[in-house]
Amino acid sequence: MSNSAPLIHPSAVVDPAARLGEGVRVGAFSLIGADVEIGDGTEVGPHCSIQGPTRIGRDNRFIGHCAIGGEPQDKKYAGERTELVIGDRNVFREFVTVNRGTGGGGGVTTIGNDNWLLAYAHVAHDCHVADHCVFSNNTTLAGHVSVGNWVIISGFAGAHQFCRIGDHAFLGMGALVTGDIPPFTMVGIDGHGRPRGINSEGLKRRGFDAERISAIKRAYRTIYVAGVPLAEAKLALAEQAQSSDDVKQMLDFIEHGERPLQR
Repeated sequence: MSNSAPLIHPSAVVDPAARLGEGVRVGAFSLIGADVEIGDGTEVGPHCSIQGPTRIGRDNRFIGHCAIGGEPQDKKYAGERTELVIGDRNVFREFVTVNRGTGGGGGVTTIGNDNWLLAYAHVAHDCHVADHCVFSNNTTLAGHVSVGNWVIISGFAGAHQFCRIGDHAFLGMGALVTGDIPPFTMVGIDGHGRPRGINSEGLKRRGFDAERISAIKRAYRTIYVAGVPLAEAKLALAEQAQSSDDVKQMLDFIEHGERPLQR
């Protein structure tokens, strides 16, 4: 842990009510508002704006020109107190925007740990992003989107409001999803994005063995290739889930959806 006081550029404006941890650095012309808490070792680059209520963990990097913790872009927002909570070791590249929550949507936007948000990515109000995700340039999440762990979203891709994207999913460049994407699924562009297999390469990189990947592929074929109604597919998944925790995760994801499954 650093024992140094925050290092603030003379041109930066930091509200006296903001709380900055040890070793925090604030770059030129950045603005830190009231009710902002920034954890140890976090770096705020030049021309960033961080508004509160926002809580940020340790060792994050805001490279430059980021707009973090701003009011939600929702006409129903009436000034109620809402917040943004960010974990540790995230990287926010140039011009990333992340909004606070809304009173009607739970009141909080959350981003977990070890995520990379590349230039011009946008995370809207009441979204919940887990850990180890990569959002490529111009990734856009509408309000109330939930993103699991180890998700990769390629450039210019996006998700409709209230969609859920499961663990280890992969959205290809330009894919626009309007329904839930189950864990492990890879989505390619065809008008709106549609499932095109599983994210097998990503799973291999994360240590999934051949047996686990084979079970996931079988479940994918049951949902998307067999041509059976979803109710029948879920019965088959329930049987497959008896010997695969990964398939059980896929089935649980489908069972708890509020939006239609993207098929």
